[in-house]
Formats: sequence, structure tokens, C-alpha cells
Amino acid sequence: MELESMPHFAQSMQRIFAWYQKEIIDRPPVRFMSLEYTPSVTNKSYKNSNYEEKWFDAEFRVEAFIESLKDKIFLAESFPYFYPFIGVDAYAAFHGADLVFDDKTSWSTPIIKDWDDAAKLKFEWKRNNYFQKVDELTQCALEHCDGKYLVGYTSLHPGVDCAAAWRGFSELCLDIYDHPQKVKKLIELALQQFEAIFNHYHKMLKEKNQPSLSWMCVPSLTSMHIPGCDFAAFISQDDFAEFCLPAILKEVGVADQNIFHVDGLGVAKNIDRLLDISEIDAIQWAQGMGSYRSILQWVPLIKKIQERKPLIVDVPIEELETFMSEVEPEGLLLWVRIEDNEEGTQILKRIKKWA
Repeated sequence: MELESMPHFAQSMQRIFAWYQKEIIDRPPVRFMSLEYTPSVTNKSYKNSNYEEKWFDAEFRVEAFIESLKDKIFLAESFPYFYPFIGVDAYAAFHGADLVFDDKTSWSTPIIKDWDDAAKLKFEWKRNNYFQKVDELTQCALEHCDGKYLVGYTSLHPGVDCAAAWRGFSELCLDIYDHPQKVKKLIELALQQFEAIFNHYHKMLKEKNQPSLSWMCVPSLTSMHIPGCDFAAFISQDDFAEFCLPAILKEVGVADQNIFHVDGLGVAKNIDRLLDISEIDAIQWAQGMGSYRSILQWVPLIKKIQERKPLIVDVPIEELETFMSEVEPEGLLLWVRIEDNEEGTQILKRIKKWA
């Protein structure tokens, strides 16, 4: 595959392959996220102010994305990709939840007010509007991608996080103590259609010779999934083992490669159990914002993960030099925010010396 805006695509893919093996060709892979396209920028130019129409207008979104590629060169492992995103709760919406949109994202409103409401949850291939719109976005992007960009599949969050979207996070926390068996059945329901839906999108991408790719922008030539369990931050480690771990083990059995999204310290308290799962090939550490943002405070955790699995780390540019002096480069994929390609080129020179 060759891409107009990424002439070094093949070499970047080799760096990704090496990263999965905790090896280095010439330097660790680097993703400059701040140079990538975001739909919220072009949403402001839409013909009307209806948020849902903006997100669902496939031709508008794909054309705006293609326009954003003009005269642009993507450095390092910042792959040009179209991501048919409609919000992190898309999978929950595929089963009947409603989404509320703004310029940047969407969120779901709980649909299970009473446990009898769970009977309403049903995934229908031909009738669910959200699923049909994501299909339309994906297909439209695939029709125009040849030689220009990659196409990913939408965020898929089944299992416990889906159950929390249906029920509400606070309510599900209480339910673990008041209705544990009903919670387990709801989680099972949230996993029933995952393999079929994942394979549906995987097939769409493969038919156009696309790598497997989603929001984390790490292409795979097999099949790749990004599992996570943000709900784990709200419960104890024992409850994680009882309610979350069985669902995660089922979820990671679907794809050939899995990069687990560890969202903050609340999830990271379960890192030992996650590292023991052989089907999890890599970890993405998301430290959060505010007082959590400094990556240097997390160096001990990063080194611990690094001993077992490759990982993705979001490094503030002002801390990059210090970070590189404290951590070895093997098994790291760096996310760095920069102002322009010139700054990125200088950073790559420094990172190559580090390697």
C-alpha cells in the first residue's frame, strides 16, 4: 500500500510490527496526534446547526476529511485515517440506547430505568439507525480512500462499559451489591453480538485491502481490537475480578491482536491481572488531565508494564527529554502533541538518538 500524504508508509508499518515484539528498527514509533484531522473543526461549517445531521452526513464528513489532506505530509507514525466515529457509546446505541450529540462527540442516556427495560435491548442489523449510519460513513470513506488514506472502524465498547451505558454508571455500581446476578446477565447481553459486529467491520475493511484500525491509530495486518473497562475505576479489585475480568477474557478472544486501554489510576489498580492475560498484546496508558497529566509521576508504572508488554504513552512535549532520560525506548510507542512538522522533525532526530 502507498499513501500520497505518507510516502514512508511501509517503513512506519515495519516500526509498528517491531513495536509489537518490543523491538526497534531505527527508533520507537511516534504518533503526532495534534496534526491529525478532527471532525469538530469542519462541523462548524455545516449547512445547519443540527448536530445529529452533521455527524450522520457521510458525504460531508468524508469530503471535509479529504480536503484536510491537501498539501499535508504525515510525519512518523501519524497515519492519515478516516475514523467513522459517532461517540464512544455507539455499540450501546446499536442495541437501542439514544445518543445526544454536540460539536465534538456524543453520549448515551441510560435506557434501563427498571430491570424489565432490559427486554427492550436488541441489536437489529437492518433497523438500527445508528448502526446503519456508521455503515454508511464507513462505506463512503472506503469508496474514496485508495492511495489517499486509511479507514478505521468505529469505537466498539461491549461488555461492562456497554452495560454501564445502558444502566448508568452510578446505578450499576449499586446494582453490583443489590442485584449481582442481573448485572452479570446484562454484561452477557452486552457481549452477545460483539463478535458478529466486529467481524462485520473487519470484513468491510479487508475487502478494500485496509489494515485493521480504529481510534488508537495502530494499524494491524491481522485483526485488531481496543478493549477497555473504564467502569473498573468505580469498583474494588475483587468486584473487578468477579464482574469485569470474565467479560474482558471473552472480548479479547475475538481479535488476533488487542491493545488494552487503561484509563487512569482507577483502572490501573488492576494492571497485574491485565498483564497476565496473554491475549492482550499491548497496553495504552491514559494518565488523564490536570494533576495526573505529568507523565514523569507514572514512570514506575510504565517500567512495570514495559517489562511485560509493549505500551503506548502520551508524553507532554515539555517532559519528553526528562522522560527519555528515565525510560528505555524498547516497547514504547510515543504520542506527542506538536505545533507543526518542523518541530516534529526535530523531535524525531532526538528520539532516534535515544534509540
